[in-house]
Amino acid sequence: MTAPGTAPPLLAVAHGTRDPAGMAAIGALLGRVAALRPGLPVRLGCVDVARPSLTEALAGLSGTVVVVPLLLGDGYHVRVDIPRALAAAPRVRARVAPALGPDPLLAEALAGRLAEAEPRGGGGPVVLAAAGSTEPAANAATESMAGLLSARLGRPAVAAYLCGGSPTPAEAVSALRAGGHRRVAVARYLLGPGFFARHAARAGGSVVSEPLGAHEAVARLVLRRYDRAALPLSAAA
Repeated sequence: MTAPGTAPPLLAVAHGTRDPAGMAAIGALLGRVAALRPGLPVRLGCVDVARPSLTEALAGLSGTVVVVPLLLGDGYHVRVDIPRALAAAPRVRARVAPALGPDPLLAEALAGRLAEAEPRGGGGPVVLAAAGSTEPAANAATESMAGLLSARLGRPAVAAYLCGGSPTPAEAVSALRAGGHRRVAVARYLLGPGFFARHAARAGGSVVSEPLGAHEAVARLVLRRYDRAALPLSAAA
C-alpha cells in the first residue's frame, strides 16, 4: 500500500452517463474510496457524454498518476480511449490498472445487492445482466463473472447482454422459465442507474437487484487495483 501524502493521485475513469442518478452513484463510490483511504487524492474523468471528460481531468494533473478504469470489462474504452487520452497528456506519467471485472470482490458486491432484493432468501438461477460489448474478450469476461457469482451464491448464474451480445437478459429469463424455473433473479452487473439499468429492470425477473453503486466491496476493489498499479510508480519516484 502506498503511504498517504506521498501517493500518486487516483484518476478514476468512468464511462459517464446523462442520467444524474448514474453520475451520483459514481460520485458516491469515489466518496467511499476516499473514505477508505484518507489523504489519497481521488479524481474523476469520463470517456463519454459526461464531465469532467478524461481529457479535462488529465489537463489538471501532472507527474505520476494511477488510472483506474471504473469499467467492468476490458473493452474499447480501456484498450483505445484511455491510451489515446494519455498519449495526448505529455505532463502525465501514468500506470493504467486493469478493468474492474471479473473479480471475486464484484461477486461479493453482486451477492450483497441480491440479498437486498431477496430479504427472505433467494432461490433459483440468476441472470447476470451486463452492458455487453462487441469485443468477444469483454463478453467472455462477463461469462467468467457469472461463474464467480454462481460459486459465491451456490446457484446457477447465466451471463446476458443488454447490447453487443446474446442472450439478452429477457431472452435468458424466458429460457430459464421455459426450462422449469419459476423464480429467476436478475442481477444488474452495472455500476449505476441509467439506460441499461432501466432496460435490465424490464427483463421479467422475479426480482431485480440494484446496480453495484457504492458497495464497499467495489470501493475496496478500486483501491486494490490502484495499489497494484501504483507499486512501480512508487518505486520509481
